Amino acid sequence: MAGYKKLGRTSDQRKAVLRNQVTNLLYHGKIRTTETKAKEIRKIAEGIIAMAVREKDNYETVTVTAKVARKDADGKRVKEVKDGKKVTVYDEVQKEIKKDNASRLHARRQMMKVFYPVTEVPASNKGKKKNTKQIDMVTKMFDEVAPKYEGRNGGYTRIVKIGPRKGDAAMEVLIELV
Repeated sequence: MAGYKKLGRTSDQRKAVLRNQVTNLLYHGKIRTTETKAKEIRKIAEGIIAMAVREKDNYETVTVTAKVARKDADGKRVKEVKDGKKVTVYDEVQKEIKKDNASRLHARRQMMKVFYPVTEVPASNKGKKKNTKQIDMVTKMFDEVAPKYEGRNGGYTRIVKIGPRKGDAAMEVLIELV
């Protein structure tokens, strides 16, 4: 007996649908889908959330020195002439970064295998590429979702039946994060 439902699709289509819906569930907090898809999504999503909870605090903070280009009031790089050439002026800045330990890095890469890239578009610029920003779903999992479920042992999602769909009478459900 198989460990998963085939959902009437080839393997690459099935993986794409599940990846897309897991990404949307964890980004939006809830999605509407069919019951069989929801049960498959639940398996993947709960595994990812459990991984994020387990590896939430598994990093060290490191101070690094970085070279950053000096900018003027307009936001353009400041240049000075050296040996007859224009050269950008750099300042050294101390930054604190989170350095993942080995198991958290592994968890991060496992999550990146599942998540699709998410682009957030502000409501004011709908339909335009300007001011869109890429959302790092893995960082969101570690920083926002994992602390929410820290003391919980599983059961991170809830499936609520809505009723049959009008077109094909498939049972529709709402799957949401608890």
